[in-house]
Amino acid sequence: MSRSVSSTTRMNTVETILSPALFPSRTSPVGHTSVAVDILRATTSLCAAFHAGAAEVVPLSSLDELSSYRTLGYTLAAERGGSKVADAECGNSPTEYLSMNLNGRRLAYSTTNGTVAILAAAQAGRTLVGAFANISALADRLLSEANDVVVLCSGWLNSASLEDTLFCGALASRLLASGRFQPSDDATAIAIRLWLLAHDDPYAFCADATHVQRLQRMGCDRDIRFAFQLDTCPVVPCFSDGRLVAL
Repeated sequence: MSRSVSSTTRMNTVETILSPALFPSRTSPVGHTSVAVDILRATTSLCAAFHAGAAEVVPLSSLDELSSYRTLGYTLAAERGGSKVADAECGNSPTEYLSMNLNGRRLAYSTTNGTVAILAAAQAGRTLVGAFANISALADRLLSEANDVVVLCSGWLNSASLEDTLFCGALASRLLASGRFQPSDDATAIAIRLWLLAHDDPYAFCADATHVQRLQRMGCDRDIRFAFQLDTCPVVPCFSDGRLVAL
């Protein structure tokens, strides 16, 4: 009598890194897809910029790098501490980008936290940009690629942020629902539990978050509300050869 041989298929994993300072200690050092996240506001703004027609965005860690891009015809977009840098054409506002004509334009882009996370994640390989604004398109892309996923939160100056952690839970929940992913760490489990509490109204859930309050004091409530809306900009920015392009 013949005996059937069962085989098990390896499930992909989702790992959550709560700040760039922790990224070097991730458990998936190579062979994964990274997702850089800065809900308030860099990755939301990047989704908005590409949705508004931008051709490419060069993320920069230092403001000193910006000036050389101006002579190359790039639009300078920069922010520090939530405020637009004086010699930049635009700052870090998704609603501002959506009101601009960015069709075909190239942006040189530097922010307090978001570009730091993007450039850190890019050192480990393939890197996508994630936000509530593109969560469905991003999840579909990750499911089609079927790689391990490491989600890197930008947080605030290397500390964790509620809004980024919440997004990690929302994204991980979608991946796990496919039956092809499993969490690899407690940070992902924490993020998923937060999302279960917050999914009905993530904006209200994050009302007391420090960066939400910081931006509200600066008059940015429109950006904050926009950042918690799902699928407003269904594009997936991808880092390649020193620049971001839309897939």
